[in-house]
Amino acid sequence: MQVNSDNPAALTPAVLTQARHKDAEGFVDAIVIDDVHKSFGEQKVLDGVSFTIRRGETMAVLGRSGTGKSVLLRIIVGLQKPDQGAATILGQNMAEATPDQLRAVRVQMGFLFQHAALYDSLTVEENVAFPLIHHRPDIAKAEVHDRVEMLLKEVGLEGHLNKMPSNISGGMQKRVGLARALALDPVILMLDEPTAGLDPIGSGEIDELIVKLQQEHQMASIVVTHDLISARSISTRIALLDKGKIVIEGSFEDLQKSDEPFVSKFLHRDS
Repeated sequence: MQVNSDNPAALTPAVLTQARHKDAEGFVDAIVIDDVHKSFGEQKVLDGVSFTIRRGETMAVLGRSGTGKSVLLRIIVGLQKPDQGAATILGQNMAEATPDQLRAVRVQMGFLFQHAALYDSLTVEENVAFPLIHHRPDIAKAEVHDRVEMLLKEVGLEGHLNKMPSNISGGMQKRVGLARALALDPVILMLDEPTAGLDPIGSGEIDELIVKLQQEHQMASIVVTHDLISARSISTRIALLDKGKIVIEGSFEDLQKSDEPFVSKFLHRDS
């Protein structure tokens, strides 16, 4: 992995220790989930979940509502701690990280939230610029503007800088959210229901954009979704959660070949 020495956050211990997560081909295991358990009272939400995501891979996490998908994201970000096991992100065990270490890792993560989560009172340009202004105060305003223009062009929204979120469609809001997620050139991209609320055509356009951005930026991406078509389109691997465990992990074709009753039921729930 090449480290951008112009970005102070890129030279943290969390990044410099990731050599232990490299294989013979030099890929970085950016997300390492090792035997993670999490319960809330008597409810066991995650029960020994393990997987690894390298740069250039996109894993889609599927499952019924309440199966721990969102909890898993919060553990990866360090907002919640596992009861057992570890989430090691860019070489940093998130449960053991200091506040400074958490910030150093999080600045290398990009997020697309379920409903885009744009600031209603800010323009499209100001929304995309927000992470840069907050985390990179050393960058001149002109550079921020140029970076935002480039990102909006990348997601097909050049010329929309001065519009308010309320004046653009849901699909366009998702594109703005993606541009904002890429503002700090993240190593990891986290997508929470990226096609939620969109019609089939809009969903397909967002899927195509995610694939394009992944190919260009080679991030380690994790997608939480209920959209099976989207998961098949954008992911290199799929993990299906049930009762806190990963029932199967592999390609969509692997899921199709599985003789597990839950897998078959999940794949054909709409037929």
